[in-house]
Amino acid sequence: MLLSILLQVSPVAADSTSAAVATAPVEGINILSMLIKGGPIMIPIALCSIIAVFIMVERYFNIKKKFKLNSNFMSSIKDNVVNGNIAAALNLCRTNPTPVARMVEKGLIRIGKPLKDIEASMENVGNLEISKAEKNLGVLGIIAGVAPMLGFIGTIMGVITIFHSIAATDNFSISIVAGGLYQKMITSLAGLVVGVFAYSGYHMLMMMVDRLTFRIEAAVIEFVDILQEPTR
Repeated sequence: MLLSILLQVSPVAADSTSAAVATAPVEGINILSMLIKGGPIMIPIALCSIIAVFIMVERYFNIKKKFKLNSNFMSSIKDNVVNGNIAAALNLCRTNPTPVARMVEKGLIRIGKPLKDIEASMENVGNLEISKAEKNLGVLGIIAGVAPMLGFIGTIMGVITIFHSIAATDNFSISIVAGGLYQKMITSLAGLVVGVFAYSGYHMLMMMVDRLTFRIEAAVIEFVDILQEPTR
């Protein structure tokens, strides 16, 4: 008898439960409110992300601008030097504000001195240009390492918040520990995302600097070879 009653009631209860679940409103995820739940440690993480984006954008366009050199530049320099027209070669360098042009200009000014001295002076200019290209990349590298650590600090703070809430209320429930869990997970995620972003940007920009270094070294070798050409 009891079993038959339970069998009749169970489908009704299941149906009512399913209906309640189906009609329950599903709250959307608000990114801003979630970030706020990450706690005060999100402030330095956000600052790191802003600085990282600024450095990446500024350095990308700055380094890319340094590559803008006429493909016939070195050929024109060679023609002028071989013909003994040093003034025209210097003017060509001054109208092309790029690292290679500034380096060649230094070599042209040193013409008449030993080749080793000319090469050394050009390499000094090249090293200075590379240092300028690497400006603030060290900061980007620091952010790549610091951001995940800040996320880990947020994780520890979240765990402390959880245990403090449990100790204060003597209640171990989801509603009590939810705040600490939010802080723990959100700061960890934010720190890792910023760290990966900064790490990727740092190495991408360093690859561009390496390409610039190769172009500068090739220009030094080519210019020294031009100086060894017989003048007309």
